[in-house]
Amino acid sequence: MKRIQVQFLVVALLLCGLASSVASAQQTFPTRAITIIVPWSAGGGTDVLARALARSGQEHLGVPVVVDNRPGGSGAVGLGEVLTSRADGYTLAILPVELAFLSQTGIYPFSFDNFTKIMNLNTDPAALTVKAGRFNDVEEFISYARANPGALKVGHSGTGLLWHLAAGTLALEADIDLVYVPFDGAAPAQAALIGGHIDAITVSGAEVSAQVRAGELQVLAIMGEQRLEVFPDVPTMRELGIDVNINTFRGLGGPRDIPADRVAILHDAFKKMMEEPEFVATLENMGLGIDYRSTAEYETLATETAQALEPTVRALGLFR
Repeated sequence: MKRIQVQFLVVALLLCGLASSVASAQQTFPTRAITIIVPWSAGGGTDVLARALARSGQEHLGVPVVVDNRPGGSGAVGLGEVLTSRADGYTLAILPVELAFLSQTGIYPFSFDNFTKIMNLNTDPAALTVKAGRFNDVEEFISYARANPGALKVGHSGTGLLWHLAAGTLALEADIDLVYVPFDGAAPAQAALIGGHIDAITVSGAEVSAQVRAGELQVLAIMGEQRLEVFPDVPTMRELGIDVNINTFRGLGGPRDIPADRVAILHDAFKKMMEEPEFVATLENMGLGIDYRSTAEYETLATETAQALEPTVRALGLFR
């Protein structure tokens, strides 16, 4: 009888151990590669950011992190694919600032509310940039615009996108009339500026740094809270008495309703990736600003940005 009881006890313990192992296996995350979808083509700032993060994914998550470029529709194609994926934490995306307002314009059929926001990675202010020698400073630019309403053509990276709103915010605050010329990204806008086809562009300082160093372009002012390290002598708009503060930001997220425990695992691992020397050096070399913000802080940033940009979206007639 005692022998049967001992055998029963052993079997029971084995079953408990097996159940515990199964439960533990079910709770383990991640167990396979994680994909980061970049909703734009390879080579841009968003792509560089994602790939710099992914390089240390194996070390901090125990699985590879794969970058998948899905361009199209001003980012809508790639973001749409994220939304249709399972909310299990295995498919993520670099989320653009435009999610804060493009649903209001009809360009995106979704907004930040449709995504799980994990953390912010990067912030970059717009920079008012002209061809070298065209204007000496912002005051001269504004004076010319006031004396010649509608004469200055300002290029940007797409109608309704943030750099368009940067130019619109400047026009609103400085009480000037500008003509907005859309391009398929910052690079062709820069080419048009260098070629003399437009008068200015409002893209990030990082995107024009090489041309400024080459003496082709000149940054008149930074549309952020502080000066950029790459342009220490260039003032901010607010230093000049113009209340313009326009920053793009890139965050990490995924489809809505990723379980909170998995969000925490992803957040902690990617925060460590952001602290890797190679990641820091890559962004600094490009002039891209590193700006970690926690999940809660990232959500606040998205909300505040939507509220701040609403007057410009209305002034540009972009609301549906």
